[in-house]
Amino acid sequence: MVRYTLFSLSLLLFLPDSSLAAPAITCHCFTERKYDFSRPAVADPYFLTTTQNSFFATYFAVDKKVIVMKKQTGSSADDLWIGYWIASKSGLSADDLLELRGKKGSWKEVVAPLGLPSQSVGERFSAEVMSGATADRLAQIIVDEVLLRHRLLGLQELTVLRKEWATNQEVIISAMLAPKSKRPAVQLFREVKRGAKSWGVLLGDAKIQPAGMSGEFAALLK
Repeated sequence: MVRYTLFSLSLLLFLPDSSLAAPAITCHCFTERKYDFSRPAVADPYFLTTTQNSFFATYFAVDKKVIVMKKQTGSSADDLWIGYWIASKSGLSADDLLELRGKKGSWKEVVAPLGLPSQSVGERFSAEVMSGATADRLAQIIVDEVLLRHRLLGLQELTVLRKEWATNQEVIISAMLAPKSKRPAVQLFREVKRGAKSWGVLLGDAKIQPAGMSGEFAALLK
């Protein structure tokens, strides 16, 4: 009986879906990282993710490896946007804020006790977070604010993209590609959505490599 119990416990340790596995760990790995002519969209998930990571890292002046690691250990892209945004406006630690978010369960519970002036984090963000808005909604507000403030997109074009359900990743990559391709961001987004082109094709047309994305954003955010 003892031998059977020990065997069962050792077997559980190797089961991939075992409840003993850390629930917060998420895979941030991509098997396809290069454009493939025979499968034009196969690497698009990687291109979208690394573009957002590059934009995020450049804007908040943080090593992109740190962002990737935080995602691998359970932080969502939305929570990272919120945590680093509040940190940049308040002088608080992003790590501490993210830890509090994990303990309290909502960003409202994190922000309310801090008593931050609405002007410091943005009137719209402040109102939404105090109303209990979801993390994806709050992250969208932050991304939109950054893009508009640095004139990477105009309000009208950004509004159209959001009405057509463009994600943060899609809005960011469209904003990066637009000046390089000398075409409207909405036009680029629509080409991908209707299957005429992939993000990999558009990046190739613009001669942008993943390794050079941080440089592209550094120039745009000046």
